Amino acid sequence: AVFDELSAPRPRNHFTIGIHDDVTHTSLPWDAGFSIEPSDTVRAIFYGLGADGTVGANKNSIKIIGEDTEAYAQGYFVYDSKKSGSVTVSHLRFGPRPIRAPYLITRASFVACHQFGFLERLDVLAAAEPGAVFLLNSPYGPAGVWDHLPRAVQEQLIARRLRFFVIDGSRVAQDAGMGGRVNTIMQTCFFAISGVLPRDEAVAAIKRAIEKSYGGRGEPVVRKNFAAVDAALAHLHEVPVPERVTSAIERRPPVPDAAPAFVREVTARLIAGDGDRVPVSALPADGTYPTGTARWEKRNIAAEIPGWDEALCIQCGKCVLVCPHAVIRAKVAAPAALAEAPAAFKSAPARWREFGDARYTLQVSPEDCTGCGLCVEVCPAKSKTEARHKAIDMVPRRPVHDAEVANWSFFLGLPDGAPAPLNPGLVKDVQLVEPLFEFSGACAGCGETPYLKLVSQLFGERALIANATGCSSIYGGSQPTTPWTTSARGRGPAWANSLFEDNAEFGLGMRVALDAQAAYARTLLGRLAGALGDLPTALLGADQTTEAGIAAQRERVAALEDRLRAIDAPEARELLSVAAALVKKSVWIVGGDGWAYDIGYGGLDHVLASGANVNVLV
Repeated sequence: AVFDELSAPRPRNHFTIGIHDDVTHTSLPWDAGFSIEPSDTVRAIFYGLGADGTVGANKNSIKIIGEDTEAYAQGYFVYDSKKSGSVTVSHLRFGPRPIRAPYLITRASFVACHQFGFLERLDVLAAAEPGAVFLLNSPYGPAGVWDHLPRAVQEQLIARRLRFFVIDGSRVAQDAGMGGRVNTIMQTCFFAISGVLPRDEAVAAIKRAIEKSYGGRGEPVVRKNFAAVDAALAHLHEVPVPERVTSAIERRPPVPDAAPAFVREVTARLIAGDGDRVPVSALPADGTYPTGTARWEKRNIAAEIPGWDEALCIQCGKCVLVCPHAVIRAKVAAPAALAEAPAAFKSAPARWREFGDARYTLQVSPEDCTGCGLCVEVCPAKSKTEARHKAIDMVPRRPVHDAEVANWSFFLGLPDGAPAPLNPGLVKDVQLVEPLFEFSGACAGCGETPYLKLVSQLFGERALIANATGCSSIYGGSQPTTPWTTSARGRGPAWANSLFEDNAEFGLGMRVALDAQAAYARTLLGRLAGALGDLPTALLGADQTTEAGIAAQRERVAALEDRLRAIDAPEARELLSVAAALVKKSVWIVGGDGWAYDIGYGGLDHVLASGANVNVLV
């Protein structure tokens, strides 16, 4: 496209390539099917899940091919900033001549999908060329897998005459004691199918790579990987591709239809990996993105999710507190509110004396859970008759998925809050407070996010958060979705990210700015006192030491704003712009130990010594 433009009689003086610029119209069109790669270069694409080992195994594959064969090899790995739980795409090339292809594979001769659930979310066969090989990690065997494929996948397999292989890699991994890491199993299948090395040589090379990669973790880890490799090929099957499509399963949209327009039109394309095709006009001109978008992502990555035994539960709230992704929620509701509940919806009499006949319910979001199992570990309620049974147990997700989705939808419609005032100093009471930090991209079992979630429950509607760059900024504000959200009243944390070296100063600046705005608002209140009646006295003398006092001040500020809109004067307009500063705010400076104890320590030391009213969470 570039050379065609440069050879035109009047080439553009300025152009862009690779984007769709429908604002300044500088982008050049290009042929998406254009390829100059030689046919004797093997081009393989692997779809994995962050932390399932796919990327690491493919890096080892490149080393094996480069060192144990005469072929040239290249690897490139595409993944976002989530450390685990997100889609990873590995692009591998190898062939008899040097590979000069600094771009992603668009015509693949081999495609592997290491997570069956991806088939309903992603077009994993988009780049598969006619006659290519498709390897799928499937919980369904060769006899039944065809009936569980989405319609679009069946159409692609038939139209492109693909060879189709399946293995229940997850079962092999479980039997070998490797949990969810299917990497070496799928790697073994790749070498067996591709024929780049004789099978025995490939297995020996893979085992050498395992010893090098995992030897430091101890002999048991190495033995488990060896066992998985040895068992892999016995479970690998080629599936004959039928001549006609039989599936009625449709690929689900990246986000639900109920999502806001921006999420459907922009965020959804980013989630689907189609962000490069989003036109310039669709992107926010000022770079600000809406909060609360993580709730629409629905990653469906957990093989197992918590199941609740309401008869055994003591309603302590520990599972709600410890859940890293805020997928376990508790509410209390009047019996009448549960009259239209789905058949599978569970509840029990609330164990709060002051709640009367209210019902307690604990619900899990099956599509957002990461399956870490922390809720089971922390649950203190054990059965006296069934060994290992607790009030929370992990159960396979697929059989209960549809019922739990319906339960979650109904649960969200129940009113928040409680029939009586809650004590924010009790875990049992805090579980009933809506979290304003939910469904983040943090690793399964993350130990940091429960504290941020708790901050959002206690201070979320009036919090300002300065977040140092690091883990917490990645799962807290990385594209395409944001876990920080708002309450039904439209209030929630204001969040911004700064760099390693200046986050403490950044947060201090928030405090200084808030104090300056509040001081200015108080000055203007004094000047306008004659036009505002008793409001200035009530606003300036308000007791904001409790949540009830802050709520009352918020109502007074709303009344002030209504009065100011009716006053046609410059000072009234000025006060309207800063009136919100009269409500007490909570400033939080958040970061990891790399920021707080090392590169940003000097700034942190000064901020703490200043005595400013800020909170620091390391």
